[in-house]
Amino acid sequence: MSQQIDRREDVNPERGEHEYGDVEFADSTNNKYPIDTPEHVRAAWSYINHPHNAEKYDADDVKTIKERIKRAAKKHGVDIEKD
Repeated sequence: MSQQIDRREDVNPERGEHEYGDVEFADSTNNKYPIDTPEHVRAAWSYINHPHNAEKYDADDVKTIKERIKRAAKKHGVDIEKD
């Protein structure tokens, strides 16, 4: 099972729930990167691959987030670019 992602001080996890509801997030600690629909999976992949987003996490957390997005992509039949 994937590791627990560290809590970010610059994020309010309630905001993610408020914006997206009770959905699955690739970063479930901070409620970032929803992965409940094909559209959200594509967006999550795009955002986590932007350097200014990825640099807010340590390397292990980025790896975990990407693994979760890849699993969701497979589940939703979404082809995403492999890194």
